[in-house]
Amino acid sequence: MRAPSPATEPSCAPRDAPGDADGIAAVVELLPLAAAVVLHVDGVLQVVASNRFYRQAGLGTDPETSPLLAEFGPQLIAFLDGGLLHQEQEWELGDDVDRRHFQVTFARRATTGVRRAMVTLLDRTAERRTEHNLRREMMTDSLTGLANRAGFSDRLETLMADPRQRDRHAVLVLDLDRFSRMNACLGSMAGDELLITVARRLKGALRAHDVLARTGGDEFGILLTLEEGPSDAEHVAKRIRGALATPFRLAEYEIRVSCSIGIAFAAMGMEDAEDLIRHAQFAVKRSKVSGNAEAYQQQSFEIARAQFGMETALRRAVEDGSMRLTFQPICDLGTGRIVSFEALARWTDEQGQAHPPSAFIPVAEESGLIVPLGRWAIEEAARTLASWDAAHGGDCGVKLAVNLSAIQLQRDAIAPVVERALARRGLEGRRFTLELTESALVSDPDRIAGIMHALKGLGTTLAMDDFGTGYSNLAYLQKLPIDILKIDRSFVTGMLADRDKIAIVRAILSLAQALGMQTTAEGIESNELGQTLAALGCTYGQGFVYARPLEAADAYAMLVDRH
Repeated sequence: MRAPSPATEPSCAPRDAPGDADGIAAVVELLPLAAAVVLHVDGVLQVVASNRFYRQAGLGTDPETSPLLAEFGPQLIAFLDGGLLHQEQEWELGDDVDRRHFQVTFARRATTGVRRAMVTLLDRTAERRTEHNLRREMMTDSLTGLANRAGFSDRLETLMADPRQRDRHAVLVLDLDRFSRMNACLGSMAGDELLITVARRLKGALRAHDVLARTGGDEFGILLTLEEGPSDAEHVAKRIRGALATPFRLAEYEIRVSCSIGIAFAAMGMEDAEDLIRHAQFAVKRSKVSGNAEAYQQQSFEIARAQFGMETALRRAVEDGSMRLTFQPICDLGTGRIVSFEALARWTDEQGQAHPPSAFIPVAEESGLIVPLGRWAIEEAARTLASWDAAHGGDCGVKLAVNLSAIQLQRDAIAPVVERALARRGLEGRRFTLELTESALVSDPDRIAGIMHALKGLGTTLAMDDFGTGYSNLAYLQKLPIDILKIDRSFVTGMLADRDKIAIVRAILSLAQALGMQTTAEGIESNELGQTLAALGCTYGQGFVYARPLEAADAYAMLVDRH
């Protein structure tokens, strides 16, 4: 048995097969699949098949001109002369408009006689077209007709797989500002109409080879080819803003739409398409703050990642009780007597690194951890104060001040939390001072006023912390049950050498006196400064001149020593 020379064309001879050709043809005629028998005799390839085989397969009625042998002739020879008994492969035939798909199977028995095999064709055209249509639907946004997130990622992955093209592209992520509000006010149908119109304008602002996709509810992704470098992305961002500057007309409303744009450039060594999209989305957050299109910066991402890691560690610390409170004394400026201690949260992580409140409190507020952290601080302050009373043999003569976050006031039932903590330790409400910031009042004045009256009903003292640094409404200040105004350290530090600061402090002290409130000055670092504040009429003082924040045992020892 020999294979034909390279110049020999495989022949198709259904009429010139060996003696059993008629029997083979009869069997093939009865097969339910489009099938043929191929023989390799004396180096010549022969095919036994009926014309129905070619008609059913859509390969023409003339075996001599059928593309089957032209496509698979050499493979059939190799299969018949080889050791395999079964082989399958896919075959595509035709152009993009009328492409057909077949599953081609070669099969033979392990005999020592004539080399022959059964060739079957399974038409997969309808199945492949269905798969293609389903994939296209899966990759397309049904509202705008643009690629969706999956389609955009797929296109980007294909590009990122080519090192020659990777660095010549950038991704823009565009987020519509206040879209959820417009959608809620005008209805989902109007919101959909707005998205369709926005998509059209964005398409008009892009170049023909740029790819636009709708990657989220009000988020669009753009894949840019950088022809002249990174400046192309900035120019496209300007065109997009210009395209959206013209008001949109929806029903009787004229709507102006603004957007935040984040840009990420494919860096050397980057291979993950999702990383590039995520970088652009991260840059959108910076754009919402600045109001300009912002490019991704690795340093900002590292800071955000570190904060996320801090959030995880802080959550563990709150849950396992590894947080602690320190206590800084607040003194009567007239007598020097300690009247109160401010409880300040401190955190040292599992690696032994101490984190200042200025680092972890914002993370706690953003993540919602401020609620369990605040509850823990209230409980721990009550427990500490009760332990001091027990050691003293009765009321130790001081109060404890606990800070309340604006987010904590919004999300938690503070008054019941404080009431339960006091009741568990057998403490009266007058032993607690609760400090609120001006930002807490601005967020929801009426609700916060109700909470403050409830806390005042427990007998607690209420203090406004960092007064003068926020946006207090003096009318609310007059109506709220505030007992103490705390003058921010920014006005106190360096006050003796700054007349403007002295004037501000005088004004705050006069306001407090007019409203019947006491005052506490923060940041006192010298006796001279404390004496000056006392002469101006300030009631209490707090700062390093008296003591830095102390551990509970040291704070109680200082209390005993001073009293």
